[in-house]
Amino acid sequence: MFKNHPKGLLLAALSNMGERFGYYIMNAVLALFLCSKFGLSDETSGLIAAFFLAAIYVMSLVGGAIADKTQNYQRTIESGLVIMAIGYVALSIPILATPQNNSYLLAFTIFALVLISCGNGLFKGNLQAIVGQMYDDFEAEAAKESPEKLKWAIGQRDAGFQIFYVFINVGALVAPFIAPLLRSWWLNRNGFIYNADLPRLCHDFINGSIGGNLGNLQKLAAEVGGNAADLASFCPQYLDVFNTGVHYSFIASVVMMLVSLIIFMTSKHLFPMPGKKEQVVVQEYTEEEKITMAKEIKQRMYALFAVLGISVFFWFSFHQNGQSLSFFARDFVKTDSVAPEVWQAVNPFFVIFLTPVIMWVFSYFTKKGKPLSTPKKIAYGMGIAGLAYLFLMALSMTMGYPSAETFRNISPELSSVMKVGPWVLILTYFLLTMAELFISPLGLSFVSKVAPKHLQGLCQGLWLGATAVGNILLWIGPWMYNKYSLWICWLVFALVCIISMSVMFGMVKWLERVTKS
Repeated sequence: MFKNHPKGLLLAALSNMGERFGYYIMNAVLALFLCSKFGLSDETSGLIAAFFLAAIYVMSLVGGAIADKTQNYQRTIESGLVIMAIGYVALSIPILATPQNNSYLLAFTIFALVLISCGNGLFKGNLQAIVGQMYDDFEAEAAKESPEKLKWAIGQRDAGFQIFYVFINVGALVAPFIAPLLRSWWLNRNGFIYNADLPRLCHDFINGSIGGNLGNLQKLAAEVGGNAADLASFCPQYLDVFNTGVHYSFIASVVMMLVSLIIFMTSKHLFPMPGKKEQVVVQEYTEEEKITMAKEIKQRMYALFAVLGISVFFWFSFHQNGQSLSFFARDFVKTDSVAPEVWQAVNPFFVIFLTPVIMWVFSYFTKKGKPLSTPKKIAYGMGIAGLAYLFLMALSMTMGYPSAETFRNISPELSSVMKVGPWVLILTYFLLTMAELFISPLGLSFVSKVAPKHLQGLCQGLWLGATAVGNILLWIGPWMYNKYSLWICWLVFALVCIISMSVMFGMVKWLERVTKS
């Protein structure tokens, strides 16, 4: 797999995999954890999670600018890993949230998330920039041998970023299982059984807003091994045990940050220093060459921003996997034996196993003399994402699903009959993953091609910044999910994807002309 690629690609991918493993442990549970820990509504927890995800990608712009200015990408990456580790340490502290300290603990949790976002911003885009620089050097060496060798080397870049992306998802595949396993282990150790509905009901009881759900709380308390006759003692105890198990999972994130740091530091001699190399190259250009290059770069940047604009709407729709789709798994899907967080592992599973298929498809069209350009791939990806939400819309209309808020207040007997099987989530994630593979890894490769070499970190940050804009809008998903009939929620995402696909197809010829080299 790595034979025809730069020597440092494997170690860069492993370092990134370690960091992503730690990140996805936390990300898999974040929105649900905020609900169970602090009794927040889906909308509020979704808003916090959305701003956290957005902050990660916004900080990638800052991290890229710092690395470009200091010319020290490696030290910037190392600093990012250390800061992230500190943030995960803060998240791992198991303190019971009570009405008296709830605000303080929530503020502390948000502070920990800020540290993680800052550290991630220093790490993520700059490691991608280093991978891009590896291929710049790889292609330069190939050019010394022959034009044919150079052409072959250029073709390896997309494949290299797809391999890099697969390793991201190896970590993401395993990570969602960690928190549920530790949570269930800790619950069992303390004589309880896992139930996804109990944290919300316990918070309602403590806050005095249990209302007509008191009987349901007593029933579930007895089922999980608690004392239904003494809910005043049971509710705080269950919440404490339930959330402490999740806190312990963040310790695994700390460990993985340290593993990633060790891998990076022991292998950084294989990684280039983009800034230093670029200083030497720039001095070789004449003024006329610089003017020509400036015009070409300007046009390429226009193309980059056009693609970035479309990608905003993809990430707005795709990252519902940690928002409304996680809530959908909790409320509408028969997952009694599977924790809602675990379903996020379906996406990286499909990434790992579908990537070779997608690479073969792209290679097939190339061999037939009809290669798919990056703009076309992105357009097709948006269309596939639209199909996922059209499927959920049709299902919700067929099942007659109301808003999630209404659904949670109907009797448990009726709601259990209306729930659908896990195949719904599997098919949805299959389609969304197909879309992702048409957009995300090739977007990274695209940025590495069009970005000025002295601004690789910043431009990779711009790609992540577009993701940030999409993530800022994520809260809209949980809001619609709880307030409107479910088919309306999915229709909005379907329309966003289909309209984006249409716009992208309208720009394809221009983008291909501008980016052709």
